[in-house]
Amino acid sequence: MNTVARKLVIKGTILTVLIAAIFLLSKYGPQPLSLLWPDLEEFHPRRGRMTKFLISFGPYSSAVFILLQALQVVIAPIPGELTGVVGGYVYGETFGFLFSTLGLTLGSWLAFELARILGRPFVEKFVKKEALEKFNFLTTNTGTTICFLLFIIPGFPKDYLCYVLGLSLMRLSTFLIVSTLGRMPGTYLLTIQGATIRSHKYWTAVLYAVISAIILFIGYLFRTHLFHWIKRKGEKSP
Repeated sequence: MNTVARKLVIKGTILTVLIAAIFLLSKYGPQPLSLLWPDLEEFHPRRGRMTKFLISFGPYSSAVFILLQALQVVIAPIPGELTGVVGGYVYGETFGFLFSTLGLTLGSWLAFELARILGRPFVEKFVKKEALEKFNFLTTNTGTTICFLLFIIPGFPKDYLCYVLGLSLMRLSTFLIVSTLGRMPGTYLLTIQGATIRSHKYWTAVLYAVISAIILFIGYLFRTHLFHWIKRKGEKSP
């Protein structure tokens, strides 16, 4: 067995144990009240379908949601904005934020490890070559603060960033801290939107949606300036 195959087996075993633990905790751990007494109001057709889909798994619902969040980082089959809001709607503010964070951290770890083990040819299947060239400076100078800023910037392709950083010399522990903390503000905003809709606080939900939209709009307007500023900082870092 070569080195790459051995690493994949080890990481695959760790992943299997983690998934098993997630399902055990989902079944035997504390259940959110919204799962015990579901109130499936169609607040949006697409989100309503996902809500019913999650509820159908009963005590395993939160495990399925966590894995969906992880999957949307690795291969992006579902928009993260959709799953984030649905998480808040189905599980409430606290559990929704916790489950989303766990799922996003798991997905980020998977993308990082796949890139590290399988290398650039594999990453190019998920990330366009032009994008890799654009962020190539991260693979040589990966300052912790620089990467944290990239994760916290609204609208930045954070899923791609996980793959790019997997090609760098960044330690896994540093990556997990930076990616998890950097994603938290955006994750919380999405979760609270869903939670306020569930509790019929519609004006509050609109307020959070407007705040999110303003932050995204500002990030979009200044995205080029932010990128060049961060790149200059990254190229100067040791």
